[in-house]
Amino acid sequence: MGVLSRHEIQTLLLPMATLAVVLAPIFWINPNTMSYFGLGLLLNLAVPMILASMAQLCIIAVNDLDLSIGAFISLVSCIAVTWLPERPVLGVAALVACVLLYAAIGALVELFDLPSIVVTLGLSFVWGGWALILLPMPGGATPQWIQDVMNLAIPVIPTPIVYAVLIALCAHWFLMRSSTGVRLRGAGGNPKAIVRSGGSVVRAKALMYGLAGVLGILSALTLVGITTSADANIAQRYTLISIAAVILGGGSFIGGKVSPIGATLGAITLGIAASFLSFLNIAPKWQIGLQGAILIIVLSMRILLSARGERQ
Repeated sequence: MGVLSRHEIQTLLLPMATLAVVLAPIFWINPNTMSYFGLGLLLNLAVPMILASMAQLCIIAVNDLDLSIGAFISLVSCIAVTWLPERPVLGVAALVACVLLYAAIGALVELFDLPSIVVTLGLSFVWGGWALILLPMPGGATPQWIQDVMNLAIPVIPTPIVYAVLIALCAHWFLMRSSTGVRLRGAGGNPKAIVRSGGSVVRAKALMYGLAGVLGILSALTLVGITTSADANIAQRYTLISIAAVILGGGSFIGGKVSPIGATLGAITLGIAASFLSFLNIAPKWQIGLQGAILIIVLSMRILLSARGERQ
């Protein structure tokens, strides 16, 4: 069996084409962006976005939606620049507690049949409040080892591209190829089948929420490794970006239908869309709206292509 099936390759065609459409004008306007340094600079901030998108993908795969991931990443960023450098034991304990709390939320959502949108929306205020208490003003100090990881210079290929490929392939193997990943996705796509086969949907959702918590922590650490500081709202926009990246990459709100590689391409596309619009000299106040317009156009094309494929 190859790395990707024919259906998976077809699913990736649209996000790959969208990324090419966004990259081509940037390369044409400023050829220096095609260099090792230029690509590294252009894609550096995409790494934490990719990890945030993978966290959201885990939640969407079990037929839920996480409206708190941006606030959660902001909270972890505050922990990373306050407790980790000065009190590392307390910092690590706080991060472990965050993952356990995330897993408990997943179990509670399934046990009591709670709407994940409402629960995570409420949680976003909790995460945001804790972040403000921990770091009322922007600042802090990022541990040197995190900065070293993010500033690592890999020969020939820009480091952000290497990180993006590793994240995409590891997530693809675990969720789409390993038996554990298939069972976890089954909790969203066909929970009755999981129960009939002796599995537990509650355990599956707890594991996927816990995994989302781990990926959220990694997103926060890579973010502060790049910015070298944090604030309580540093990653608020990651909530909507992560949802858009998963859907842009071929995912669906119907549980179990996700594409880790597609979500990676979607996160990179949305990450560099702002650069693309800046190269076109479009004012920042219009950029968010135009990013949304790009997403709507791509999703409309996807629906049209799907309808055409069904007719054929």
